Amino acid sequence: MQDRITQVLKAIADPTRREIFHALVVAATAMPITQISGQFQISRQGVTKHLKTLEDVGLVHINTQGRERFCVADAKPLKEVNSWLKFYEDFWDSALDDLDSYLDGSS
Repeated sequence: MQDRITQVLKAIADPTRREIFHALVVAATAMPITQISGQFQISRQGVTKHLKTLEDVGLVHINTQGRERFCVADAKPLKEVNSWLKFYEDFWDSALDDLDSYLDGSS
């Protein structure tokens, strides 16, 4: 079984899924699938498939109200990815600081 970070990274690896997720984050409210699919040059079924992938990792929640399905973004799963990346950000910051200190000392 894949770990959570791998699942989230695979979900956001697709540029269309990132755009869909971004549109939902910017909207900051639930959007009907028909409205979301109107923003993209792919079929509603294609958008629904992308939304399902995002839903499977918790980046999107889909609720049915009557005959319409509404989607809302949830960025919480990105926190774990961010924490993982933070280690490498700190590593490179430290390495670059060490390089800077070395270069300043050898001038």
